Amino acid sequence: MNKPLPAVLVLILAGLACNVGAPSIPPTPETSIFDSGKTAYGFFPVPPEPKVESAIQLFEDMGEYGDFVLIQQATPWEEFVDGVEGESKTRTDLINQTKLASQNGLEYIFVLDPLNGLNRREFIGLPAGWEAGFANPDVRSAHRNYALWVVRTFHPRYLGLASEINTYMDAHPDDTKNFISLYNEIYALVKAEAPETQIFVTFQWDDLNNMFHQPEEGNRQRMHPNWEQVEAFEPNLDVWAISTYPYFVFGTQMDIPADYYSPLLSRTDKPVAVAEGGFSSQASDPIQGSPEGQIAYLNAIHDQLGGSRFVFWVNLLLTDFNIEAMTEFMLANGQSAENAGFLEYFGHTGFLNFDRSPKPALEVWDGFRHR
Repeated sequence: MNKPLPAVLVLILAGLACNVGAPSIPPTPETSIFDSGKTAYGFFPVPPEPKVESAIQLFEDMGEYGDFVLIQQATPWEEFVDGVEGESKTRTDLINQTKLASQNGLEYIFVLDPLNGLNRREFIGLPAGWEAGFANPDVRSAHRNYALWVVRTFHPRYLGLASEINTYMDAHPDDTKNFISLYNEIYALVKAEAPETQIFVTFQWDDLNNMFHQPEEGNRQRMHPNWEQVEAFEPNLDVWAISTYPYFVFGTQMDIPADYYSPLLSRTDKPVAVAEGGFSSQASDPIQGSPEGQIAYLNAIHDQLGGSRFVFWVNLLLTDFNIEAMTEFMLANGQSAENAGFLEYFGHTGFLNFDRSPKPALEVWDGFRHR
């Protein structure tokens, strides 16, 4: 079983046209949740159905139950390899997403994603003939220019430069130094222009704890995090951010250890964040899932990480999606049946059912958010 890689959902969103008028960059809010000293709560902007009206309704609902959206889109290599400025579909799509967010009182965090969300051991969308690796000058140029465009266009408070990077580091140890050098290069360029921008990469926490028995883990021990992979980015890691889907790794939904997440706070004095995560409210063999387990997950994150250093928290979905409609959409857009099959494992991680009726976990999430 592959470890959970829900960026498949981002592929769905990327295929939707956000018909919200001519693209215009929304203004920076006068008062920001990120200046409040409180944890900011957010979601991936993945609509329950592959329809424009579904996306618009989702943004309205996220405005009621969240503070921001996490915008995570694959690096558009050809659009940015030759420079920062220009016009392209990706630029228009991202501007429209932020416009929808702003219209609904939501801020945004960006994570730029060079890797395949279904298999972070490999790149996604590289043009024909490009060598897959972070030593490739074209790869470096495109990812760097993409980051600079996002910073100059949206002035984000938080900017991620890769998602679940430890998975790639495990599979390609010889290329790790090349990515870290690119990260440090982009970090310096962004800080020179926008020193207030907080820069990070995310780490797949369950994998970092060796919970999947992957061949590359060798003799690593479960529940012993590979801290060297995180600390390789210091001192230029402004936030220690993780993704986590514990319903893939524990025997029952109530088995999340009381000290599963807390080592993150004890290992660093930096801010911490959950940049992606969730728990299924419904079992789907072989995964666990229940409404009670979803609540237990929220309590585990809150009890173990909550506090002044917990800067933001992303739940994968707000609203469960229509599995059948999303599967048809994926197959029609060139995804394999195997990839489409992953949807069942993530489609019930929302706090609203597909009909937008609330699950018990919504009250818990809302209670934390309004404290």
